Amino acid sequence: MTGEPILQVKDLAKHFPLTHGIVFKRQIGATKAVDGISFELHQGETLGVVGESGCGKSTLAKLVMALERPTSGQILFKGQDIAKLRGKGLKAMRRNIQMVMQDPYSSLNPRMTVGDIVGEPFDIHPEVAPKRSRRTKVQELLQVVGLDPQHINRYPHQFSGGQRQRIGIARGLALRPEVIVCDEPVSALDVSIQAQVVNLLENLQDEFNLSYIFIAHDLSVVRHIADRVAVMYLGRIVELGTDVEIYERPTHPYTQALLSAVPVPNPEGRESRERITLVGDVPSPDNPPSGCSFRTRCWKAQDVCAEEVPALEPRPGSPHPSRCLFAEEYDVVHATK
Repeated sequence: MTGEPILQVKDLAKHFPLTHGIVFKRQIGATKAVDGISFELHQGETLGVVGESGCGKSTLAKLVMALERPTSGQILFKGQDIAKLRGKGLKAMRRNIQMVMQDPYSSLNPRMTVGDIVGEPFDIHPEVAPKRSRRTKVQELLQVVGLDPQHINRYPHQFSGGQRQRIGIARGLALRPEVIVCDEPVSALDVSIQAQVVNLLENLQDEFNLSYIFIAHDLSVVRHIADRVAVMYLGRIVELGTDVEIYERPTHPYTQALLSAVPVPNPEGRESRERITLVGDVPSPDNPPSGCSFRTRCWKAQDVCAEEVPALEPRPGSPHPSRCLFAEEYDVVHATK
């Protein structure tokens, strides 16, 4: 990508305190939900963020949206640190960064009409749309996301799951943001509907020059939409690269294990393909392992892995950044038993 990034995340961390006691609470530790994350997002780009449940993906989304304050680090939107904004400055910034929620059922107020839901951002930012033109703007937004503008007075329960997510997308577009954080926007939908929503997001990106942070646990969905992919494990990015680098030549053992578990449609390929099975459970973010956080489940782990925290950087066996001392390319496409 060329030019200055629209969003920069530098050494971002969010640690939730663990306390003991009922009246006089004292901190006895911390849950390291996000633990030193750095990445850039360019105009018109989609950065996919993948990982298991509990790895810190949703916490990252809340930090970028300024719904949570970071313990340390920076989130720079066009050079301005979001974490330091308050009041009117934060309100103005939020016009430029919007969010599409995961659950289209619980994220829409059942007591509000579709017109009120999509038009609610205009109540907070009346300078975007004067009252006399709001109904027209809401109908235009509904049409843009593939819904009937005449259904403006209907309620969420009168729409299917896929249609509800389109309503959520229309709400996210209302203020014409430059960045949209998509927090697992298709995980609650049927597979056929997932494809429609992903195609819609791609079309909207081309039309409005949007930048996406697309969070998901489904690797196949992320591959379809993402330009670059960040793989998270236990609050850290363990590998970062283009879609081709991550999906065809992964270098971190965790990424290799994830991709080896992706279903293969061809029965012959499924039988001959190598499957990497991880042992043990994901460690608790309350008490992560020393050194490399993945070493307790890694078949490549050596003594040095318990002592040194690997940096996210290219290595001799890894042309793109990987948080592994023994990173090396793994041909997922042609891997055989």
